[in-house]
Parts: sequence; C-alpha cells; structure tokens
Amino acid sequence: MLYHFHELNRSFLNPLIQWAEASSKLFTNPISPLAHTPFAQRIAAGYELIYRLGKDYDKPAFDIKTVPVAGETVGIIEEARVRKPFCTLIHFKKDMSAKAFAALKQPTVLLVAPLSGHHSTLLRDTVRSLLAEHDVFITDWTDARMVPLAEGEFHLHDYIHYVQEFIHTLGPNLHVISVCQPTVPVLAAISLMATAQDPLMPKTMTMMGGPIDPRKSPTAVNNLATEKPFSWFENKVIYTVPANYPGAGRRVYPGFLQHAGFVAMNPQHHAQSHWDFYMHLRAGDNASAEEHRKFYNEYNAVLDMPADYYLETIKTVFQEFRLPAGTWEVDGQLVCPADIKDVALLTIEGELDDISGSGQTQAAHELCSGIPKKMKQHFEAPQCGHYGIFAGRRWRETICPKIAEFIKAHD
Repeated sequence: MLYHFHELNRSFLNPLIQWAEASSKLFTNPISPLAHTPFAQRIAAGYELIYRLGKDYDKPAFDIKTVPVAGETVGIIEEARVRKPFCTLIHFKKDMSAKAFAALKQPTVLLVAPLSGHHSTLLRDTVRSLLAEHDVFITDWTDARMVPLAEGEFHLHDYIHYVQEFIHTLGPNLHVISVCQPTVPVLAAISLMATAQDPLMPKTMTMMGGPIDPRKSPTAVNNLATEKPFSWFENKVIYTVPANYPGAGRRVYPGFLQHAGFVAMNPQHHAQSHWDFYMHLRAGDNASAEEHRKFYNEYNAVLDMPADYYLETIKTVFQEFRLPAGTWEVDGQLVCPADIKDVALLTIEGELDDISGSGQTQAAHELCSGIPKKMKQHFEAPQCGHYGIFAGRRWRETICPKIAEFIKAHD
C-alpha cells in the first residue's frame, strides 16, 4: 500500500509543485511586472526551492555530443547494441568512417553500471573520460516499474547472464570495467566463463569501489544489511508497482524508498546544500545554482529495482558473503574466481569511501589466485570518496589515466 499511497500523495501535490514553478518564473522573467517588485529575487528563490524539493525527476540523458579524440573533436552517436527486457547495451559510437576509426586502434570497453538505485547516467563523467581513448559500451538498466510482468522476473543470476551475453557480443578483445555493486556479479560472470573454458574471455577486468568482501572494513551500508534479518527486507522495503505504470503488479524495491535512504545517510549535508542553493538564487549566483541543479537532477532521479534481484543481492553478497566464502553457486555451478588465469585484474578503491570500505574491492586479488602477480594491480585513490573514484577531477586526472595505461598494457 505504501507505493500506492506515495503515488496518491504525488498526485495531490502536483498542482502545488506546478504552481511553485510558475510563480518562480513570474518573479524572475524580465517581462513580468512581478519581477521588478521589491524582494522579487527572494520570493522567486523560495518558490524554486519548493518546486525542486517536490518535483519528479526523470531519467537524465547522457548528453555526450562530442569528445576530443587524437587532437580533434569527434561527434558521438548513442546506439542500442542489444536490447533486453531489463537492460539495454548502449554503444557510444564515434561519428567517423570505419577506416578512420579502425586506424585509431582503440580498445573496446564494457562499462558495467550499478543497478542499485540511480540510473546508469550517473557514470556520465566516467563514459566521457574513457571515450577519448576507448570504444565504450555501457549497461543501461531499465526502471523495473516500466517492465511489464509478461517479461518475467529478474534475479541476481539473470544479471550475471546479461553480463556474459554482453561479453560474448563484444569479445574477444574486450576490457570490462565494473563500478560499485556490479563488481560482484561481474567477477562471478567471468569466473563461470573461466571454469567453462570460454574462448571469449575478456582481456582485463577493472573493479572499482565494490563489495567483493563486505566483511572487510564494514560501512554503514554493510552494517544495515547484517543488523537487519532477511525477513525485514522482505517485509519493509518490497512493494508492488501501481496500475499507472507498465510494470503494474511487479514486486520492486521502489526508487523513492531508496532515495529516502540515500538522503538519510547524510541529512545535514543535503539540508545545507538546499539552503546554499536558496542563498545562491537570492544573491544572483546563477553559476552555483546551476551546479546544484545539475547534481540533484542526477541524484534525485532513481529507479525501481526488481525485488528478487535486490533480495538475493542482500542475502548472497551482504549477509552470507558467498563469494569470498567460496559457497556461491549459479545454476548449479560453483563460482570459483581461482579458475581465472589469463584476465588481468585492476582494483581501485577510494581512501575516503564510505560505501565500500577499505579492502573490500582489493579482496578480489586473493580470490583470483590463478592470475599471475604481474597481471594484477591495485590502486588506492588518496583523498577520494566513493563517487570520486568514477566522477570529478580526481577521476579525470588520476584514476582514468591509470585505467587507460592498464588496458593498453594488456590489450
């Protein structure tokens, strides 16, 4: 009922939100007489703050139009390479002739985005930086409320099968990068391929800020999963999609609940950020206000996760630690990272990461004991938080060049 109540409440508030948006424009548009009244800027700032706190946030676009390649500006075309019910494999194709592109000899990269609340566009900066020297594909996960029930369920093992299918589609000369949550299913996917002696194994796998072994340096996120019994997650966070969406009747972990959890992790920070936004609007600091809008347009855009996938991730990854314990089976086959022999491994952690603690990602090195030491690297990004390892200045100036160098060495 909570999901239905949320939708009903959203419907009731929608007129107020639209009124706040219109009022904000009335007090800022230069052709409006109200924009020239005393305190107009303060009033407009208040209305816009109300509007942004209450509005719905749709999935943002990647909006990558051009990238610099070999000293030239090259156009980018988004193409759907593979369409699955719960995911689309997107190719950021460079707008140039096949001959000119072949001459660049750019390695192919599969960027596996998290299915953990935010849309894949959260990795926009990751994609943009990689595009300069790589041919980039990304997993764009579908909001579960938009997937009709007729498409069936989606489990953790389906995620693994999707990754394997995408590797087969793009292989054999492929480099896989996983960010945060997908480090676990990606390692499982490649491990199972190695056990089966799959000829389309990727050349490298780069794992960034993920819970390979959540027992190491547990964070608040890890503690929540271990302190609450599995039944709590089943009964408290799983709801049914209402009738006004294509996925009506599907069991999901709703995006609005996930967003509430994100904010609850650091409410003071978000409250201060919104207050600063209001003050910037009052002062006419449009540049700072626009930075706030851009960040929260992405941060507030969330998707529903399939219930089976979410619950199985909680149990398998965060409560029973089946990957590091060596007890995880997928379709009757034991996940054995030690079977990986010829895939180079790079792990990256942020020194200040409060989502995936220190050592959680590096644990992949011990599990992948079959990979020679000369094919393994680990990097801890100094003064870098969770989001900083895949977006922002430190990502662009320090981490991305290290990944590019690693891929080049093993391509």
